[in-house]
Amino acid sequence: MGTTNSSASPGPGGDEGGRYVMTGDEHAEYERLRRAAGARHRVARRAGASVLLLLALLLAPVAVVAAWLHDEVTDTDRYVQTVAPLASDPAVQKAVTDRLTERVVANVDVEAVTASLSNALADAGAPPAVVDRSKALAGPLRAAVTDVVHRTVSRVVTSDAFQQAWEGANRRAHAAVVNMLTGEGEGALRAQGDTVTLDLGTVVDQVKQRLVDAGFEKATAIPAPDRQIALFRTDKLSEAQDAMRLLDVVGSWLPVVTVVLAALAVWTAPGHRLMLLVTATGVGVMMVLLLVALAVFRRVYLDAVPPTALPPDAAATIYDTFVRFLRDSTRTLLVVAVITAVAAYLYGPGRAARGVRTLAGRGTTAVGRALRRTGLRTGPAGRWLEAHRAWTTGAVIAAGVLALVLWNHPTVGAVVLVLCLVLVAMTVLAVLAAMAETAPGAPSPAGGPGRAGP
Repeated sequence: MGTTNSSASPGPGGDEGGRYVMTGDEHAEYERLRRAAGARHRVARRAGASVLLLLALLLAPVAVVAAWLHDEVTDTDRYVQTVAPLASDPAVQKAVTDRLTERVVANVDVEAVTASLSNALADAGAPPAVVDRSKALAGPLRAAVTDVVHRTVSRVVTSDAFQQAWEGANRRAHAAVVNMLTGEGEGALRAQGDTVTLDLGTVVDQVKQRLVDAGFEKATAIPAPDRQIALFRTDKLSEAQDAMRLLDVVGSWLPVVTVVLAALAVWTAPGHRLMLLVTATGVGVMMVLLLVALAVFRRVYLDAVPPTALPPDAAATIYDTFVRFLRDSTRTLLVVAVITAVAAYLYGPGRAARGVRTLAGRGTTAVGRALRRTGLRTGPAGRWLEAHRAWTTGAVIAAGVLALVLWNHPTVGAVVLVLCLVLVAMTVLAVLAAMAETAPGAPSPAGGPGRAGP
């Protein structure tokens, strides 16, 4: 029969050492069962990785939107940074100027002015024709008032003072709403149970101090038995606060859960590199779909806003300004996904990937040898770098990933910068490894950072 294999289990028919010797048929059956068990194990791993990947891809756009909403709703600085450009946008400035001009001119009774003029002329004995024609001055007078008011309001709206007032008003309003919904902070607007109150303590103190400064020393004795005014009561306040707490949890942890699910999918799959490639491609596709959804929502929003309420150009500017950070985050994740997919492919067995790795290895080796011929040596350190190429490459990539994780709201430019630094660091390490003298009996380094991997 064929070659037999031995087992540690003693039994009848064993050899002199008490070990059981399998026959050729038993060994073949054992190998068949082992392969079947391995196949079932791989199928289970693929199924588990597929489920984890599906969850991660479905949660990816939701996590991006939730994180954006969390920043906009809970972070006053982020909110002010979002709305600040609106004050300097020409379309928004024109819309604000036209709206304020309409309200101011509406409060000017031009007809009453012309009627008073006509009565004054009649009392002064002016001819009836002059009195009648004075009533026709209402139109030109309204146009003149509108022109003066529009120029005045435009100068105010386009000034730096308006931008400062805009940012200050939005900061105070947002902070007050956040304090009310979270129950934290010491703002003037507070929530107590189902009642929203306005704390006038600071205002009362300032009024008393100004009266004292003006010479009314007895103002210090003004009592302030109740410094809080109940603005309104609503049974929806607790629901709003619950929604705020839910948003705080979801916006903070959903991105983390999504990243963990994607990492588990890659770790669970039998082929880690292939699953990383699939995961990165899937995330990239989901980010593209999210960008398309934002474009569709933009069209729906613009169609829903009547021109009489807001000019189309101003409405478009407002929408683009509010979602620009969401767009930036989506584009950043798309770029990260593309870079990850390309890196996963370049570490694979494809012909193009092998060519790129070979070209990179030859380039860094040529540079290292050229520097070595000039007398530069890295000695044992270079040989250590050559022997631990996989570890040093992984450390550089991990440092780049950590930099992006710790970066506060990274942009596409930040991702490109980190990528360039990672490539430069890997190239420098490869050149330093190539500058080392080959140890006796060791093969000459010919790989470089692009040496073929699994």
